[in-house]
Amino acid sequence: MKLDINNYIKFWAKKVDSWLDQNVISNSQYIDGLVDAMRYSLFAGGKRLRPALIYSSFGIFDGYFDKVTPFAAAVEMLHTYSLIHDDLPAMDDDDLRRGKPTNHVVYGEGVAILAGDALLTKAFEVMTSSSLNPDVEPAMMLEAANKLAIATGEKGMVGGQYADLKAEGGFFDEGTVSFIHLNKTAALISYCCELGAILGYASDGEKKDMSQFGKKIGLAFQIIDDILDLTCTTEELGKNAKSDLKKEKATYPAIFGIEKSRKIADDLIFSAFGILDKYGEAAVPLRELASFVVERKN
Repeated sequence: MKLDINNYIKFWAKKVDSWLDQNVISNSQYIDGLVDAMRYSLFAGGKRLRPALIYSSFGIFDGYFDKVTPFAAAVEMLHTYSLIHDDLPAMDDDDLRRGKPTNHVVYGEGVAILAGDALLTKAFEVMTSSSLNPDVEPAMMLEAANKLAIATGEKGMVGGQYADLKAEGGFFDEGTVSFIHLNKTAALISYCCELGAILGYASDGEKKDMSQFGKKIGLAFQIIDDILDLTCTTEELGKNAKSDLKKEKATYPAIFGIEKSRKIADDLIFSAFGILDKYGEAAVPLRELASFVVERKN
């Protein structure tokens, strides 16, 4: 079985985009500008890989995909918040994201910070809303929200971003780079794969499988990002090329070089495939998404 992976990702992206378009709206003239800023980055052209992973993991265990959509949208809101803040002058100071001016360039730093804050908090509002998730048990909502907080707080994404900031200037080693990538990027991707299992009533062992699979492909994803930053143009990437090099960021190519870094990413994907063997045909979408992670060009 072979998927057209680009159309597959677009299918789920359309579902999430439709939900976001209907639910991220202003309810007051006083916050119209804030919501405009939130929507600007939400609909700036992201691949929606993380929602695709959530749906694909869920599909191994259940088939009622409508139940997943608010959670997939919530994760995309949180991911977007992290990008808005990551681009700020106090962080990576980038003026281009997905081929468009970054949020703070368009709306100013203050509004960009607030737009990120609003998306972050709205993600948890959505995940814990009984009216938006009538078919999801409260205990399941709690588990989903709690594990998202862990994956994206100081024990996960934010901790990785802190370590990334502290390592700028070339003062890092292999352990530092691994910590940054596993937390800043892989933690959320790992969570996405586990989230599908949570919503699909998977066993604890199955949830662990999905989490481990996501951890491996999340690390591979960031390694490929590091490589693409060095090998692609700004036009190809949709963001400033070679920015990691200019800022002396802690990356795998900086430690191992491009060729060995790609080998590490390929080995991670091969290992991730092994976790899926027991799930047979139901896991084909996840396998194809893992291959997409290392084969993508931007």
